[in-house]
Amino acid sequence: MSTSMSVRFLIRKERGDDQSEAPIYMRMTIAGERFELSTRRTVLPENWSAESGRVSGANSKAKSVNTYLDSLLSRAYSYQKQILNEGKEFTLAEFKSRWNGIPTEKPKMLMEVFEEHNQQMKALIGHEFSPLTFERYTTSKKHTHDFMKSKYKVDDIDIKKLNYEFIHNYEFWLKSVRKCDHNTTIKYLSNFRKIVNICIKSGWLDRDPFVGFKMTKREVERPFLTEDELNRIIEKKFTMLRMSQVRDIFVFCCYTGLAYADVKKLTTDEITIGIDGERWIWTNRQKTDTASRIPLLPPALEIIDRHKNDPQWLNQGRVLPVLSNQKMNSYLKEIADACDIKKKMTFHTARHTFATTVTLANDVPMETVSKLLGHRNLKTTQHYGKILDLKVSQDMGMLRAKFKKAKAAE
Repeated sequence: MSTSMSVRFLIRKERGDDQSEAPIYMRMTIAGERFELSTRRTVLPENWSAESGRVSGANSKAKSVNTYLDSLLSRAYSYQKQILNEGKEFTLAEFKSRWNGIPTEKPKMLMEVFEEHNQQMKALIGHEFSPLTFERYTTSKKHTHDFMKSKYKVDDIDIKKLNYEFIHNYEFWLKSVRKCDHNTTIKYLSNFRKIVNICIKSGWLDRDPFVGFKMTKREVERPFLTEDELNRIIEKKFTMLRMSQVRDIFVFCCYTGLAYADVKKLTTDEITIGIDGERWIWTNRQKTDTASRIPLLPPALEIIDRHKNDPQWLNQGRVLPVLSNQKMNSYLKEIADACDIKKKMTFHTARHTFATTVTLANDVPMETVSKLLGHRNLKTTQHYGKILDLKVSQDMGMLRAKFKKAKAAE
């Protein structure tokens, strides 16, 4: 697609007539096509410089005409920039429409649709969306803008220009420039696809640019702690108070399945008496806004009772003194080293440990674990079952014992 344009000024005189003033014309060439128009200015041929395309001399008339020609040149390049910034194809027909003031239908621009979606989402935070979801779409919009700026040198694009090539190039940019892994890339593309679907359903886009594009996530190993590793962390004595607090919060989540955002916002009001007369957590997951009802196991209760005199409990009603996610993960790396745990341990490891070592490995049914984790779909929980080698070993051990018993009876 051509984006270049050449502009020159020339005169037309009657053959052999050097005495009469000749009209000055402006000629623009776009993609090999010419557009020529009269400037409504004239000049004696002897005063015209064909090389510079301007009137020679420094008298007032020459300056006036040349200033006017400069304004026409500036106007031409201004229209060119305008068309390209809108993401439109730079054609002679489009240029002539702008030059002649012919109104064209205002295109629907991608970033405008994205921004309108994000503002509507922002207005519904706390009702239908969480702050984290809004933040994710804000980041997705920025990535989309940065990609267009990098690849196409534009700030926005007409949505009608979206095609498979755009999606393919966006995927490559996310992986190569932003250094996103495959699954993170698919998450950003899924956010972008929602914006595309809005355009399709609104009748602004005739064809889905995602047709034929694979959006499959790759299976990833979810690290979790074994019973021995979890006990090492529980029993470790730390001299630094902050390390001890971070350990307690992490272990608390190992026995409740709460994610970082949920334990950070957990208040004393959300600790209540359940149907069995024991203490439970009644909360809503910040990520999905789904209800979680979690009976508190003895190790979690011990940690709650140990922190009842913390300032956050007394002054803000917060159950535990949770630091920023970055600081929590930084301390967890030190805790892992101190406990001789070689796995890459982040705060989310606690949630995986609850799903595997604490519940599934102790014969808690998958459906119950899914409910405790606040999952909307059982398939999400089944990912944990696939990696639970310990459970496989236990089940096969029972089967092996049956075979041995049967053989002994023979």
